[in-house]
Amino acid sequence: MNQTRRFAVDAADGGRLDSLVARRLDLSRTQAATLIATGQVLVDGKAERASFLPLPGSEITVEVPPTKDRPVLAEDIAINVVFEDDEVLVVDKAAGMVVHPAPGHWSGTLVNALKGRFSANQSLDEVGGEDRAGLVHRLDKDTSGLLVVAKTERAHRLLSKAMAERRVSRRYAAMTWGHIDGDKITVDKAIARDPNDRKKMAISASGRAARTDFVRIARFQSCDFFRAHLHSGRTHQIRVHLMSIGHPVVGDDTYGGGGARRLVGLPPQRHFLHAAWLVFKHPGTGDLMDFRSPLPEDLRVSLGAIAEDPDLIAHPDPLEYFGFYRVDG
Repeated sequence: MNQTRRFAVDAADGGRLDSLVARRLDLSRTQAATLIATGQVLVDGKAERASFLPLPGSEITVEVPPTKDRPVLAEDIAINVVFEDDEVLVVDKAAGMVVHPAPGHWSGTLVNALKGRFSANQSLDEVGGEDRAGLVHRLDKDTSGLLVVAKTERAHRLLSKAMAERRVSRRYAAMTWGHIDGDKITVDKAIARDPNDRKKMAISASGRAARTDFVRIARFQSCDFFRAHLHSGRTHQIRVHLMSIGHPVVGDDTYGGGGARRLVGLPPQRHFLHAAWLVFKHPGTGDLMDFRSPLPEDLRVSLGAIAEDPDLIAHPDPLEYFGFYRVDG
């Protein structure tokens, strides 16, 4: 059964009908053009061409056909589990692993791995919704580090509520190009899908509120090393916020930080962003859970190159060395 979607054209909207529909419904432009060509898009009740330019105030009606179901399979994939009990599981995700299946990544994801891990004696399929496998939050493919998975519906509900109320502390280690003025900065800018590239996010007044606190823990010749504290969980939030102030994440090809990769010892398709510190109250016991993930080997090598101190590679936890875990508020 088709799903009917309606929206009014805002004054800030502009451009062709296919681009507008793609942006508002989070579709590719080709998908939007197909809907238009098959008569499933109406402008004020009338079919128009893909190149039509809608006026502000016009109502767009879109009949979206159901997507074809594609089962998410359980797979035997090794993951680094740092904690587990009957209600929660904490994973230290490796860079390069996609968290949730999507077009182009239907296998090899963390969800596939979680379903494989529990398929023999416990199903996570319905925890948090179909095929979420208990996920409470996500990490970008090329971001490494800690995330929590709920093993029961009750744990998922309580952890999701705590996340929404900012009672789950998530702090990331981020290396950026250039230097900010001072040692602290807060970026409070709304984020939405980039109207020109649906695979990217962008700062937008009409987007969802997003705030990140940054504290510089080290300054090197060409880079700043930050502790980033998320107060919201928008897609690509830290990366977009840093790009917006002119200091993109080192190695971030998507948001302008991918240059000089070899000079800082980063492998291809890797950016210097690591979910290093996760703190939350256990949904069952109420105990405070504190998890810390040292920098993985590839980021240790890069840190040594940037700091021009190869001894950092051998340090038990370079984040501890730089005072990452000393929080003053």
